[in-house]
Amino acid sequence: MPLSRRFLILAEGSFGPLTSKTANACIRYVPDEVAAVLDSGTAGRTAHDVLGFGGNIPVVANFATGMTHRPTALLIGIAPAGGQFPDAWRPIVSDALRARLDVWSGLHTMLGDDREFAALAAASGSTIRDLRRAPVGLDVASGRVRDVVATVVLTVGTDCNIGKMTAQLQVQSSVRQLGHRVNFAATGQTGILVEGRGIAVDAVIADFIAGAAESLTIEAAEGADIVLVEGQGSLIHPAYSGVTLGLMHGALPHAMVLCAQTSRTTIHRNPWVQIPSLSDMIRLYEGAMEVLRPSPVIAIALNTFDLDDRAAREAIERVRSETGLPTTDPVRYEPLVIAEAIAAFHVDRMSGVADTVV
Repeated sequence: MPLSRRFLILAEGSFGPLTSKTANACIRYVPDEVAAVLDSGTAGRTAHDVLGFGGNIPVVANFATGMTHRPTALLIGIAPAGGQFPDAWRPIVSDALRARLDVWSGLHTMLGDDREFAALAAASGSTIRDLRRAPVGLDVASGRVRDVVATVVLTVGTDCNIGKMTAQLQVQSSVRQLGHRVNFAATGQTGILVEGRGIAVDAVIADFIAGAAESLTIEAAEGADIVLVEGQGSLIHPAYSGVTLGLMHGALPHAMVLCAQTSRTTIHRNPWVQIPSLSDMIRLYEGAMEVLRPSPVIAIALNTFDLDDRAAREAIERVRSETGLPTTDPVRYEPLVIAEAIAAFHVDRMSGVADTVV
């Protein structure tokens, strides 16, 4: 992917901590590539004002004002359920293409297949990049990850949209500082945007989800001691559990990190599904992996954004006591405790202690 990109992020009516996942990750991990955010509801504020991070990245009310910040591309900054393109945004995307901006999108709706957008891009010389477009030639999984020497660690969750990608990205640098070569395997559109490569497994035909995860993991293992695979969905999510299981069975992780939000008691947008205790979730994930490759949960990454500092620290201590596992909020606090758990597991595995796979 080109390095000289400067995004105007489109998040009209949706810019916020829980409603603009793609925008938020871009602002957190590649802030130097963000020119401005377009959202009339929070216009006049900064990214830090809205999200608590992002510095002085401005929020603007309309496309014309956004262009004064000299963007080179328009980024669709939301990841809604079902990944559909908001029809009200068509004029903005059209204006961007007419202005010779590239358009980056992580939606399930392939903007490059839209006749109007394709014609505008062809006329202006712009490029439409659909991050969720699945590559051709994917195959079913066959357990090839068993031949990978690197230690594979997957984030799993009690729910969707709970911080699985963010936990891995936060931990990555800490693992590297501990002296290990580490690569991140992006499995979603936002991770691909940050990492520059990957496959959005939720856009892959069901039979090939595990195969896509397998290919990604093998690729990421080249030149790495540890591979951090971005998790998706949750085994108990009525909409996304199929993607979760396919990713688990394709990546064949040696270990898992469980992501949770203690204040969330039911599944996102599915209040009829109660989230079990963390101990029960650990047993569920470990049981789902056991036949193919024993894979213990070795740490807990909590999302405490909605708690004050005292409540967050109490939640971390409570979970640590309940599970007996290293626990922290890797965004709010130092992620080292999770990185150390991963590094220790890797060292033990390399010495033949932790890897029980035959």
